[in-house]
Amino acid sequence: MDLRQIKTFLAVAEHLNFTRAAESLRLAQPAVSISIAKLEEALELTLFNRQGRHITLTAEGEVFLRHARRIIDDLSDAEREMTELKGLVRGEVRIGIPPMLSSYYFPRVISDFRAAYPNLNLSVMGQGAGEIQQLIRSGDVDLGVIAGSNIPDGLEARCFLREEIVACVPVEHPFACRDSITLDELWREPLILFKQGFYLREWIDSLHRDLPQIPNVVFETNLFSLVRSLIREGVGVSTLLRMVVADEPQVAAVPFAPPLSLDLHIAWKSDGYLSQANQAFRDFLLERIESYR
Repeated sequence: MDLRQIKTFLAVAEHLNFTRAAESLRLAQPAVSISIAKLEEALELTLFNRQGRHITLTAEGEVFLRHARRIIDDLSDAEREMTELKGLVRGEVRIGIPPMLSSYYFPRVISDFRAAYPNLNLSVMGQGAGEIQQLIRSGDVDLGVIAGSNIPDGLEARCFLREEIVACVPVEHPFACRDSITLDELWREPLILFKQGFYLREWIDSLHRDLPQIPNVVFETNLFSLVRSLIREGVGVSTLLRMVVADEPQVAAVPFAPPLSLDLHIAWKSDGYLSQANQAFRDFLLERIESYR
């Protein structure tokens, strides 16, 4: 049994005449008769009562008619939905964004993308960089923002932004009036750090791993907004991306000597299927990001 046989059966059931069914299908009448005979043979059932030129559906034929209509309707729905997805009439983008970045660039990116593709749905998850990598691998998100120069195995990525990493201190701190500081100077300060699994924490840990001096960590959190608030209150200092403190008058952003930066990538599963909707969001981000800076 194949789709051609099912479509032939529907034509004969509609016209109850092999000749007219053949004409509607633009086939020779013998080809229609052979197709129905093969279908009945495959099903081991008689679908039509044949009395000369007059034919009717058997009881089995009536049952099969319901299924045949459903099969063809489902096929039409599938073809239409695939066409819509290909044409970006429908679709969903699931993306993971680290909390530090969710308030910068991305609200405007998402707003502009929604305006350009109003029929596409977006779902955003806020997690640390390590968790986002796992979410991409597991298929819980389709795209994710990851950081660093090394792309993990199993992921494909494109860099969309390079941002400076700065020391963030209260405006009354002695470092606030400096042109730059060194990492050794930072280690001697009370540090507010993100928890394990966030890229800036992993970056800090990697920098001091081979040094004799142990950083003075006074507070750990996974809440970006809390880090900024604690810096303002003078609890300690931290490292953040320059863009996230650009609008904080009570927090001074002090460059490092030599300067330090962080590459941000949009990543996806390298051996997975990236839908048209996700490709559209990825390309939209890469094309527009410079205008948001």
